[in-house]
Amino acid sequence: MTWSDDAFEERLNGADLYFEVTGPEDADAPAIIYLHGGPGYNSYSFRALFGERLEHRRVIYLDQRGSGRSGPLEDTEQGDTALDLDTLVADVEALRDHLDLGKVIPLGHGFGALVALEYARRHPQTTARVVVVNPWVHFPELALTLLAEASARRKVALQDPAADLRANTPEGEYPAVGNARVEAAFELLNGRDLLNAMQFKDAPSRMHLEFADAGGQLAGGGEVQEALVYQGMWEFEYTPFLQEVRRPISVIAGAHDRTSYPEQVGWLADLADADVTVLDAGHYPWIDDEEAFAEALEEALTR
Repeated sequence: MTWSDDAFEERLNGADLYFEVTGPEDADAPAIIYLHGGPGYNSYSFRALFGERLEHRRVIYLDQRGSGRSGPLEDTEQGDTALDLDTLVADVEALRDHLDLGKVIPLGHGFGALVALEYARRHPQTTARVVVVNPWVHFPELALTLLAEASARRKVALQDPAADLRANTPEGEYPAVGNARVEAAFELLNGRDLLNAMQFKDAPSRMHLEFADAGGQLAGGGEVQEALVYQGMWEFEYTPFLQEVRRPISVIAGAHDRTSYPEQVGWLADLADADVTVLDAGHYPWIDDEEAFAEALEEALTR
């Protein structure tokens, strides 16, 4: 059996994409395409911390457009750096086609779960199944969760701006409820501190990830986040599309990741009939309990 471990920088779908291709070249099982979260994060830490557990499988670790070791976002013909879900999904298909893969398994984490699900919806013929870890699929509700947590930590009453915003938005215009909620949350508490408090099981887990990130020496994905906010990311409700994903869906959730569990996970269980496995972990379950995550992932990949 021939085993490869190669890194590439290729111009695909109008972007400079960095990806690593690992594992047996003649594997019978569909290749896994790992789609990191963030948005604007990278695939480095997942491979560094968990990659050895997947060496028996064909895995492609992609740094998505504008993220990690991929090239920066480029201006469009309109002079902006707009980015949307359509583009990210098209990048995945361009990568699959470039590598001449048959069916694949999108493995999406956090925001990457959205890309994985939408890829499967648009390309069911090349998707064997979908696996998502601590997914985000309803961003206005996620924004409300963040605001409620920030309010509780500041010991102030929750003041949801949604009602006033809807009442004062001119007819025919869309009230940006999600963005208003996020701005209100981050006014109460620094965004990084808020997410750290909600996503990690404990301080050692957060430090473990920060140590791994430091080894990669990769810059943050602020430009990607700004571009997606410009596209209305915080207003995006993927839930109407969940019933259109015609491939099996498995969810691995961390009970301590309050950005995803239980509300976001519940959308997938209720609307997409997804199989759900809940671990005693946070947003990065391979850090908190590598063995349990490995077992859950293997079951999801072979169920």
